Amino acid sequence: MKCTKENFLLYAVTGGARADGMTLYEQAEAALRGGATCLQLRDKTATREELLAEAKELAELCHRYGALFIVNDSAEVAIASGADGVHVGLSDMAVSKVRELAGNRLIIGASAHSVAEARAAVSAGADYLGVGAMYETATKTDTHVLPHAVLGEITHAVDVPVVAIGGITKENLSKLLGFGQAGVALVGAIFGAPDIEAAARELRKLSERAAYGMRTALTIAGSDSSGGAGIQADIKTMTANGVYAMSAITALTAQNTTGVESIFPVTPEFLAAQMDSIFRDIEPDAVKIGMVANSELIRVIAAKLREYKATDVVVDPVMVATSGSSLMQSEAVATLVSELLPLARLATPNIPEAEVLSGMKITDEASMEVAAAKIAAEAGCAVLLKGGHRVLDASDYLFADGQGQWFRGERIDNPNTHGTGCTLSSAIASFLAQGYPLPEAVARAKRYLTGALAAMLDLGSGSGPMNHAYAVGGFAAE
Repeated sequence: MKCTKENFLLYAVTGGARADGMTLYEQAEAALRGGATCLQLRDKTATREELLAEAKELAELCHRYGALFIVNDSAEVAIASGADGVHVGLSDMAVSKVRELAGNRLIIGASAHSVAEARAAVSAGADYLGVGAMYETATKTDTHVLPHAVLGEITHAVDVPVVAIGGITKENLSKLLGFGQAGVALVGAIFGAPDIEAAARELRKLSERAAYGMRTALTIAGSDSSGGAGIQADIKTMTANGVYAMSAITALTAQNTTGVESIFPVTPEFLAAQMDSIFRDIEPDAVKIGMVANSELIRVIAAKLREYKATDVVVDPVMVATSGSSLMQSEAVATLVSELLPLARLATPNIPEAEVLSGMKITDEASMEVAAAKIAAEAGCAVLLKGGHRVLDASDYLFADGQGQWFRGERIDNPNTHGTGCTLSSAIASFLAQGYPLPEAVARAKRYLTGALAAMLDLGSGSGPMNHAYAVGGFAAE
């Protein structure tokens, strides 16, 4: 049977005995009726003769249902039983040895925990990969759980199907959406369910959604009629960095590269309606919040974030535009600190904004570190204090979980910096949505911003926009 991505959509790995007395064959057939596209025989207690007898029965059953049949570890049993393939772990027989033994008679699967291991396995002859563990498992207390982003990195690094494995259930499967895997491998979620067929049917639908769906991000900010900042910059940035972008507009602005001429805030009721429409249909994996002009709108945003239990919220406390125009009413700053920042995972103030939030003057790296820690302590979220308003460099300081980290940046000699703050915070939200740890999300976002500035787009007579699409055709921050 050919090895295609569709073969691995729902990869069922056999479990042990059941209290209701269902035989292994009955369990397997129930899973196949429910839509399992691949069945792997794993029986650690069987003798070789018992394993071969089980494999012969299951091979015939799987082929009748048009599903792949894989034997765990034993290439010899796989060949003798008429199985389609064999799966080997990192501590089992090397993929190259299996290929020598089986030639092209078997589809070979291999386990991988990193891009390097994945590439090595494929180079040695692996036809598909099992990547994980994605979550902690009940059977393996020492499981090393991979960040979801590693799954995405592996799927983009190899040209064979990738199956996510380890601790996956119907409750957490949806979190694997948009990482490029062909499907998921499950044991207990299928064979431990009271109704195996019904469980398999539900899990196949969830796996289809995760395999063919996309990670999402919501920007809540003002519209920039010139397209260089605000909602427009956010959507461009999110799209360029591989997530589906949605928006809730807090205000319309009449602005261009020379400044903001007029601001027209939306009503609190309309902002609430926008957020309800989004969260009730396409739940965002991350949220970026930019320009919010007044306290009433901030309170609406905070209430909706709490109502929908939003995660990975990045707040860019936009107070003043690059041109110098004020974008936030003075009383709104206190509301931002008390209502919104405690719900955030990260705040991204520049130096002037950080001086307002910390109540102190920031003149050098030492004072940046003190101010970031102070804001984090008072707001209850991580803080990335941006150094772009300093003269000498473009280094930023991240204070998170009680520890600080510098991100040294390359200063690009480009006068067109309209929307840099919007772009950086949106890029961070994009990478958080894809499962990257916070420091990695920041590092990737900074690389993207550097590339957008280095593209040297020159539009308008003032501080012009960047080229957000400089890397279209590839992954911007790779």
